Amino acid sequence: MHRFKDLEVWKVSIEMVGDVYEITSCFPKHEMFGIINQIRRSAVSIPSNIAEGAGKGTNKDFKKYVAIASGSCNELETQLIISNKLDYISEVDFTMIKEKLTRIQNMLFGLQRSLRNT
Repeated sequence: MHRFKDLEVWKVSIEMVGDVYEITSCFPKHEMFGIINQIRRSAVSIPSNIAEGAGKGTNKDFKKYVAIASGSCNELETQLIISNKLDYISEVDFTMIKEKLTRIQNMLFGLQRSLRNT
């Protein structure tokens, strides 16, 4: 069992969720049940899967949930690229979120690697 609240990747992911909600609040209202919902769900999925995996009994289970969180990062990145292309997100906000997301992806990769070695 791991203490998810102590993991830096979880903390940064929680912070990013707040950023995502703030940024998507400026999207067109007709996208509320479209891309806004998709972006928010994939962002929330990242720290949620880290937390769920940390609560599992084995490193093997934890590693599986970290991989799911990593997949959610890829999903979120794709949705942000689409939003940027549609001019729903400014270049400044896109860059800020993308940098945070890259940091999270790198931390998840490192966590997966460390779990493989245990």
